Amino acid sequence: MTTFPARTEAAILTWHGIAPPNDPGRRLAADLANTIAAFEKLRGTMAFEDEPASFEAALRDAKEASV
Repeated sequence: MTTFPARTEAAILTWHGIAPPNDPGRRLAADLANTIAAFEKLRGTMAFEDEPASFEAALRDAKEASV
């Protein structure tokens, strides 16, 4: 089983034809795993996801809140 950083580097090489240029680039790619895991933990807990997004509804709510 390959690690997330290895899969990320392979995807970058496949899609863009480049390898990570240096160790900081590799560390940033590895940090993506933590970021993705944090977002996955929030899945289903955010109120914005409970109903479809509507720009008009958001404007109306903001107007009502300011009155």
